[in-house]
Amino acid sequence: MSNDLQNVSVIGGGAWGTALAQTCAQAGRDVCLWAREDVVVDSINTAHENIRFLPGAVLHQNVRASNDLAEAARADIVLMVVPAQFTRSVLEALKAHIREGTPVLLCSKGIEQQSLKLMSDVLVHTMPQAIPAVLSGPSFAKDVVRGLPTAVTLACTDAQIGRALMHAIGTRSFRPYLSADIIGAEIGGAVKNVLAIACGIVLGRQLGKSAHAALLTRGFAEMTRLGMAFGAQPETLRGLCGLGDLVLTCSSEQSRNMSCGLALGRGESLEDIYAKGTGVIEGAATAPALAALAAQKDVDMPISLAIAAILAGNIGIDEAIEGLLSRPFQVE
Repeated sequence: MSNDLQNVSVIGGGAWGTALAQTCAQAGRDVCLWAREDVVVDSINTAHENIRFLPGAVLHQNVRASNDLAEAARADIVLMVVPAQFTRSVLEALKAHIREGTPVLLCSKGIEQQSLKLMSDVLVHTMPQAIPAVLSGPSFAKDVVRGLPTAVTLACTDAQIGRALMHAIGTRSFRPYLSADIIGAEIGGAVKNVLAIACGIVLGRQLGKSAHAALLTRGFAEMTRLGMAFGAQPETLRGLCGLGDLVLTCSSEQSRNMSCGLALGRGESLEDIYAKGTGVIEGAATAPALAALAAQKDVDMPISLAIAAILAGNIGIDEAIEGLLSRPFQVE
């Protein structure tokens, strides 16, 4: 079946979308990368480089760019890589052009603020003719575009289609591992971004590596509790799209979420951070939705709730830290 999945469209011309377009081309696919920005489309088509979002990376000749959604929709596989809070509007614009039974691989990590829906729920609601799948795991765009070894989770409830997708986009260095647990893959990807902000704050406040490790571990417990409340499989959350992605995102300043937390911990405001033009910080957008979901599902997520309160300006960082440190001792 993978031989029939020759034409790939990547919807979203940021760094991650560009890196995924590159790896699909390296897998032998013909790739159309959709981007809103004319400068991105022009630079890819004329210089084989995304000069705005991923400068310095020479793109494969099989990658071409377009700002025409109808053109991009004429594909055997669609990779959705727009930020989570814009996914619904782009899907609405795409749905008239997507053929029945087209696999749509969701590559953005987040929870929709208004509806509290995961991206797969948004896809099913807006584009019921598509086959949903999720791609998530520890992967930085700069590593992937250079062809450095990367392993991710590819979740699809249809095993045959999942295997076809895995072989269609996988390469020697970009290695998808198949799962049937779409919910687990999405929960892991969404929660880790919020926890990365928390880990950045810890390091920005110079609370030490021990505190960083403790927060990462207790944050993973929060991720697992929420995932299981949604019916996710624990082994999914212990895998690449859960623990693996959490470790990477919470340990490197390449992560915009981690960098955001570092800046907050050092005393910068969220407004100042956004003013730097560093791009979408998915964890900041996801935090209020995550807090609402935790309340809805009655799941104990004190770290995630503290980050949501800090970002909303409802509590100061030092007060939030004091609140976490003052919690009663309990069994692990």
